[in-house]
Amino acid sequence: MKVSTAIMLTAGLMAGSQLAFANSELRDRASGMFSAVPKYPPVIDGNELTAAKVELGQMLFFEPRLSSSHLISCNTCHNVGMGGHDYLPTSIGHGWQKGPRNSPTVFNAVFNSAQFWDGRAADLAEQAKGPVQAGVEMSSTPERVVSTLSSMPEYVERFEDAFPGEESPVTFDNMATAIEAFEATLITPDASFDQFLRGNDNALNAEEQEGLALFMDKGCAACHGGVNFGGEGYYPFGLVTRPGAEILPEGDKGRFAVTETASDEYVFRAAPLRNIELTAPYFHSGAVWSLEEAVAVMGTAQLGTELKDDEVQSIVAFLKTLTGDIPEVRYPELPPSTDETPRPAPMSALD
Repeated sequence: MKVSTAIMLTAGLMAGSQLAFANSELRDRASGMFSAVPKYPPVIDGNELTAAKVELGQMLFFEPRLSSSHLISCNTCHNVGMGGHDYLPTSIGHGWQKGPRNSPTVFNAVFNSAQFWDGRAADLAEQAKGPVQAGVEMSSTPERVVSTLSSMPEYVERFEDAFPGEESPVTFDNMATAIEAFEATLITPDASFDQFLRGNDNALNAEEQEGLALFMDKGCAACHGGVNFGGEGYYPFGLVTRPGAEILPEGDKGRFAVTETASDEYVFRAAPLRNIELTAPYFHSGAVWSLEEAVAVMGTAQLGTELKDDEVQSIVAFLKTLTGDIPEVRYPELPPSTDETPRPAPMSALD
């Protein structure tokens, strides 16, 4: 009996040792391709994240009066209570118009090398200016925004606190800078994958580890790497096999609209995959609601391989380990309008 027990104990120790080695090897490979989301916001060049600026930015993020209709805020399309987006194929904007593309999540957007699906904004501050002025989104102007914010004494005071020493701190640029400061705090650390990357062997189960290995071995990590598992490079959608028009609309040529370079037709920024289970529907067209289907489509379109059902399931199981701690955001109390505040514009010709 003692001999049998000793053999079983030895076998168990050997199995544990082999598992530890396998975990270490997988972790080493993953560490060369990915990084964990930090627990604190990153430093942004030229934009110090002071408490006054972040708090102002939070108010502006939820401020519907930045839109001409007084109905649409940043949070409308990037809802922090719903994965940082709006759960629509394409967002609804001024005049109930449908936007051309799916709304990307605001969570961890600070880690992207550029913003929007075509990368036309270099940073979050530049990105914040676009939707405010777009006729299909908030349909306002810099002048109207400044008039609106200047009409409310609390905003004037908060801009003075957030941008001390400036003679006239209520500006369109400072609005965008404050929003950027707040959005930089919307990070989701401590995902199960991050725990595994930091040395916790129990953070991923066997299927999730198999999915991680497949994600690297099949070539997914070639486009979806770094801290945000994407958001850093541009690639043709349909690198091997072009999807149908329901997924890849012919009229949206992606980065070509920015560069006007023929080789950039149907080229898009690789979608960040952090919290991907929370951000359906998928792709710039918002045409696919199932994460399993999205993975299968990417296998065919980008990798030139038809993934087996069990491979798809393992990869999806791994992708769900990229969901981190969602930040708790308090809805701010916004100052009341005054007699000087521009009145809301009609949302449609019928109003």
